[in-house]
Amino acid sequence: MAYEIIESCVNCWACEPVCPSKAIYEARPHFLIDAKKCTECDGDYADPQCVSICPIEGAILDPFGEWANPAGALTGIPPERMREAMAEIQAR
Repeated sequence: MAYEIIESCVNCWACEPVCPSKAIYEARPHFLIDAKKCTECDGDYADPQCVSICPIEGAILDPFGEWANPAGALTGIPPERMREAMAEIQAR
């Protein structure tokens, strides 16, 4: 199984250089992960390196199709509070 980068990726280049198996490559419209090369960092790191560095919450899916870095994971703000905060900002 492998991780997957989805369309919310903004091609920031954060993940590509940290992938120990060189499974991440630039494509259009966003980066992709070669499932044949992806080792999920097993044997190299305790956590998948692409997930640990990705600044876009929800841009990487785990092998089960779930967000590997869910909303609030990087900001520390729970998803419910983030929605409230964003609605407040947009109302200004």
